[in-house]
Amino acid sequence: MFYAPKDGHGLPHNPFNAIVTPRPIGWISTRGADGRDNLAPYSFFNAVAYVPPQVMFASTSAKADRGDTKDSVANIRETGVFCVNIVEYAARDAMNATSGPWPRDVDEFGHAGIARDACRMIDAARVAHAPAALECRMTQIVTLAGEANFLVLGEVVGVHMRDDCLVEGQFDITRFRPLARCGYRDYAVVDEVFSLKRPGE
Repeated sequence: MFYAPKDGHGLPHNPFNAIVTPRPIGWISTRGADGRDNLAPYSFFNAVAYVPPQVMFASTSAKADRGDTKDSVANIRETGVFCVNIVEYAARDAMNATSGPWPRDVDEFGHAGIARDACRMIDAARVAHAPAALECRMTQIVTLAGEANFLVLGEVVGVHMRDDCLVEGQFDITRFRPLARCGYRDYAVVDEVFSLKRPGE
């Protein structure tokens, strides 16, 4: 099968998300200028540079109470900061509960029963028991082609790692089983890890 996206795919559901998979999930916590906390998962998320460490996530829809975007991007526009919380398999239901199109005055931490801690370098909350959390200062918000598509880039200025995830000086993902997004309503969990030595190492 071949299709040109501009002409449609003719399938019951868009296969694009199922093709680009698995994708890590950035559980983005922000705080608006009004002091309200927000927490929402984004699967268009990844690390993009080492020095300085930088990450990105993309928001691809809008809410009526936020104009051209959603709460996360709107809050980052106001404050310039956000936190990326890493999602483990054990938190899958809580993460899913924060994914709804809730009104801007809904606190997703409270709605999903998620404990929060304060970030150290930025004015935002983080998921208290996440395996890791990356405190970020926004460097750019890029308007992408299409309606309500925004790419947010940030420099990581603070890193939290849960103590039980550190094994012999390494951050060990097998200790918490990272959750990944696949297509449609599907997710995956990392249960098996192997190593490869790069040529020249």
